[in-house]
Amino acid sequence: MTPTTSVSPDGARPIGTLLVANRGEIARRIIRTCKALGVATVAVHAPGEENAAHVREADTAVRLTVPEGRGPVDAYLGPEALVAAARTAGADAVHPGYGFLSENAAFARAVTGAGLTWVGPAAEAVEQMGSKTLAKKVARDAGVPVADALDPEDVRAEHLPVLVKAVSGGGGRGMRVVRELDALAAQARAARTEAASAFGDPTVFCEPYVERGRHVEVQVLADLHGTVWALGERDCSAQRRHQKVLEEAPAPGLPEETRQRLHRAARDLAAAIGYTGAGTAEFLVPVTEEGLGEPVFLEMNTRLQVEHPVTECVTGLDLVEWQLRIAEGEPLPGTEPPSPRGHAVEARLYAEDPRNDWRPRTGLLHAFDVPAATVSFTPLTTPGVRLDHGVEAGDAVGTDFDPMLAKVIAYGTDRRDALRRLAAALAAARLHGVGTNRDLLVRALRHPDFARAHHRPERLHTGFLTGDRLTALAQPLAEPATEELAALAASLASVEATRGQSALPAGIPAGWRNLPSAPHRRRHTTAEGREITSAFRSVRGAHLPEREGVRVLSAAPDQVVLEVDGLRRAFAVHSGERDVYVESALGPVTLTPVDPLPEPEATVDPGALPAPMPGTVTAVDVTVGEKVREGQTLLRMEAMKMEHRVTAPAAGAVRELPVAAGERVPAGAPLAVLDYADPENPTEDPTDSDDYGSPGARTTPHNEGLDQ
Repeated sequence: MTPTTSVSPDGARPIGTLLVANRGEIARRIIRTCKALGVATVAVHAPGEENAAHVREADTAVRLTVPEGRGPVDAYLGPEALVAAARTAGADAVHPGYGFLSENAAFARAVTGAGLTWVGPAAEAVEQMGSKTLAKKVARDAGVPVADALDPEDVRAEHLPVLVKAVSGGGGRGMRVVRELDALAAQARAARTEAASAFGDPTVFCEPYVERGRHVEVQVLADLHGTVWALGERDCSAQRRHQKVLEEAPAPGLPEETRQRLHRAARDLAAAIGYTGAGTAEFLVPVTEEGLGEPVFLEMNTRLQVEHPVTECVTGLDLVEWQLRIAEGEPLPGTEPPSPRGHAVEARLYAEDPRNDWRPRTGLLHAFDVPAATVSFTPLTTPGVRLDHGVEAGDAVGTDFDPMLAKVIAYGTDRRDALRRLAAALAAARLHGVGTNRDLLVRALRHPDFARAHHRPERLHTGFLTGDRLTALAQPLAEPATEELAALAASLASVEATRGQSALPAGIPAGWRNLPSAPHRRRHTTAEGREITSAFRSVRGAHLPEREGVRVLSAAPDQVVLEVDGLRRAFAVHSGERDVYVESALGPVTLTPVDPLPEPEATVDPGALPAPMPGTVTAVDVTVGEKVREGQTLLRMEAMKMEHRVTAPAAGAVRELPVAAGERVPAGAPLAVLDYADPENPTEDPTDSDDYGSPGARTTPHNEGLDQ
C-alpha cells in the first residue's frame, strides 16, 4: 500500500538524511528503504568494520570509538557519540533499528533534544514499556491480562518453576528458568551480570514459567493523529533457549476469538501510552490438553522486530517506510488496516554448532548464497523467497556481535506452500566456512507436528525445540550413505583438480593408468568426526569406484556426476582452505581431508583448559590452589552476546589462572590449568563433554542471541 497524502502536524518535518544507529542486517534493511524513498543515509561503525556491507551501502559513514577496555559492541551504546555522529554527517533524523539502544529512552531524548527526528515512539512510551515490570502495570491498568511479576527475593517454593528475566532488553539475554529454590540466587546473579553487559541495566524479575505455551505477538502501527492499527499477529513459538528460531504470520490454528482479543489488547495498550510508529505487543497463550488457554501479556517492544518481514509479506506494507512516514507526520490511510493474505514464515540462520552444545561458530565465509531468494530487504509481492542478511561471501564471522547471519523468509499462497518453499530454499543454500543451524531449520520446518500446527495448534509450543526432539532435528540433513557418496565425489574432484595442475599431455585424463593397478584411496572426516575412506581405480581414462552399484558418469574439479543404483546424482564440489563442501539434492556435506602424512602434534598439558573461542573473560570464580569438584564453574566468558561457563571436567586443584576478568582472549588461549585428583582418569566419559584440547574441558552457553 503506497500512501498518496502527506499531512505534517506541528513539529514534524520531512526527513532528508537519516543516521542508522545500528549495523549488519537491520542497517542494510533500513538503508534499502531509504534509497527507494530518496532519503540520504549515514552509517556508523566500530573500528575494523570499515568494509562492512552496511558501511559500503550507505551514502556516508562515521567511525565510532570504543571506550577503553571495552569491545566493539560498546561503540554502538553511546547516545552522545551517536548524536554527535548525526550532527557531524548532517543527518536530521535517527533510526535505532533493533537491539543496542533501540529501546533506550535516554537515547530517544538525546536525539530529540538535539533537534533531530527520532524514528520511533516518544521517549515516555519507550520508558513505560522498556521496563517489563512497569509495562505489566500499564497493561493491567489498560485492562490487558498480565502474568505476575515477582522480585527474586520474594519467590517461594510454591511459585516454582519461575523465569528470571531482565527488566530491560530482550532476546533471551538475562533470562533463566529456575526449577529449584536453591538455584535461584545464583541464576539471578548470572542474569543480572548478563543483563548489565547487554543492556546497561542489571535489574531482573521473576514470573511464572509456563512449560507449554504459544508465543504470539501483535504488530501495531500508530500515527501522530491517534490512529492505531493492529497489523495481524505472528507466532514465534519455535524457540531454542528462549531465542526465536522460526516465526510466521498469521499464527496457525489460533481461534478467531483469541485472535481478535489479542488485536484489541494490543491496540488498547498502544492507545493507553500514546504510542506512535511500529511496535509489538507480545503474549503467551497457554497450551492445554483441551487446546489453547487464555492469553497473558508479556511485554511490548517499542521498535521494529527482527521478524517484521513476515508481516510485510502478508500485508503488503513496508514497515520501515511507514516508520519514516509516521515520523514525518503522515497519517495512516483509511480507517482499517489491510487484511492479511497468504502465509509467510521466517527462519533465523545462526552461526552456531548444533553438535557442540550450540556454541557460536566463527571463521571466514567462503560462500554465502541462497539461490532461491529473489529479493533482499524488500517486501515480497508474490510468492517467493526473501533474504535479509548482514554478511556476504568473504566476510569474517567473529564473536563480538550476535551470531545471526541472515533471515530467510518465504511467502506462499498458504502455510503449506510457504513451509515447503522455505525448507527447500534453506536446504539448497551454499553456506561454506562457518557452521550454522541450517539443518535444524530444515528438519523443523518439515516435522509433522510443525507442519500440522494449523489443524493441531497444541502441537506447536515454546517447548517444541527441546530435549530429544531438538537432538533429532539437529542431525545432519545428509544420511551416512550420502556422506560416503559425497566423499567419493570429493576424492574424484581432487584427482581432476590435480590433473589441471600437472603437465600431462592434452587429452590424458587424471590418474590415467594403462594397466590395472592399486586403487586411489582418499580419507575424509565428517563434521561429526566419522572417517570415510573412498577407493577407486583409474584405468584408461575411466574412474571405477570400488563400491557396488556406483558408476562415474563425469568428473570435474567442481562437479561430479554419479549413477547410484540406476539413479543419476550430481554433486557440486567446492574446496575451501581446510574443508571440502559437497552439495546435492541428497543434502549438504562438509568434509575434512585427512593428511596422509600429518605433522606431529604439539604436547599439551593434560590439565590445561584452553579458550574454546575468542571472547572476553567476564569473571574468574576460583583462585590458584583452590580445590574444585567436577562440573564446578572456573570462569565465565562472553562471546557473541552469550555467556559461557568454563567448568572443571573432573575433581582436582587449580594450578594456574593466567587470565583475569575483563581480558579479551583468542581461541586456544590458556584459561586455567588443573591438577586432577585422578590423573589417570580425568573424566569418566570423555565423549560426554566438549573437548577443547584437554581432557573433557567443558563450557556451557547461556541465553544467546539478539533482541527479538
